[in-house]
Amino acid sequence: MTIRAVVAGVGHYLPERLVPNSELESLVETTDEWIRSRSGIERRHFAAEGQTTSDLGTRAAQAALADAGLVADDIDAIILATSTADLTFPSAATMIQANIGMTRGFAFDVQAVCAGFVFAMANANALILSGQAERVLVIGAETFSKLMDWSDRSTCVLFGDGAGAVVLEKAVGDGTTADRGILATDLHSDGRQKDILYVDGGVSTGTTGHLRMQGKEVFRHAVEKLAETAHAALDKIGLTGGDVDWIVPHQANIRIIEGTAKRMQVPMDRVVVTVQDHGNTSAASIPLALSVGKQRGQIKRGDLLVTEAIGGGLAWGSVVIRW
Repeated sequence: MTIRAVVAGVGHYLPERLVPNSELESLVETTDEWIRSRSGIERRHFAAEGQTTSDLGTRAAQAALADAGLVADDIDAIILATSTADLTFPSAATMIQANIGMTRGFAFDVQAVCAGFVFAMANANALILSGQAERVLVIGAETFSKLMDWSDRSTCVLFGDGAGAVVLEKAVGDGTTADRGILATDLHSDGRQKDILYVDGGVSTGTTGHLRMQGKEVFRHAVEKLAETAHAALDKIGLTGGDVDWIVPHQANIRIIEGTAKRMQVPMDRVVVTVQDHGNTSAASIPLALSVGKQRGQIKRGDLLVTEAIGGGLAWGSVVIRW
């Protein structure tokens, strides 16, 4: 008998404002063709004035609970992955806890930028395996549009806002890779690479700041490290890329997604791709892709999934899940 953290429900939310590439042509020197050719992005969603990360996360949480057939007080813990929390404190997770009417348990944020959802899933898995929780609501939510420098065409065209969520619950498996649930995790960080992707604001500056990125360096690290962490997680359970039904990657850039799939020897028709519709939604991108992939009929019960992501820190990692 082996305890597993099984996906019981999934959901997402996108702000109403849809922003096609053509709209950005009036803000910076760019074109729809330039953005598509370098990133694969065609459109993204932006939060409305006054709409916060916790607002987006609340809607995604409610959708995931409905999909699981649960109510808020069935949940023991909320883990929110975000780099754009509403306030310095308290955590946006506690705001979502209040918004959904959850009156028990605990809630906290995890900050690992674009890798945040992978880190949150690993933490939720640990809570369930250790017996500290039986059901955990894991959310990725971001309003990265609020961090953009609208004069920097190399970054402002890449990001969007959104939220996705999954409900993980305790289940019993046989201890084999046929079990449903999280089968393996793999996490890494390297603080020496801070300067290639960061926000130049915070408590030390007294400003919110803007996102700064060395795109070529991020690309180089991303393709190499994403394939490595995915293989490492699969190696832990004796599986390979050939066993994977779906890669559900962080949706940063189509070229990174294609490069990682090639290194894993997984064809692109087994990769869930949403970057064209959402842009890079940071910690929200994987749960968004999971929810959309299920809606499309791509992800089905029993499928073997690998999720992998890399973000500022640098922080990167992967989770292997039997759906």
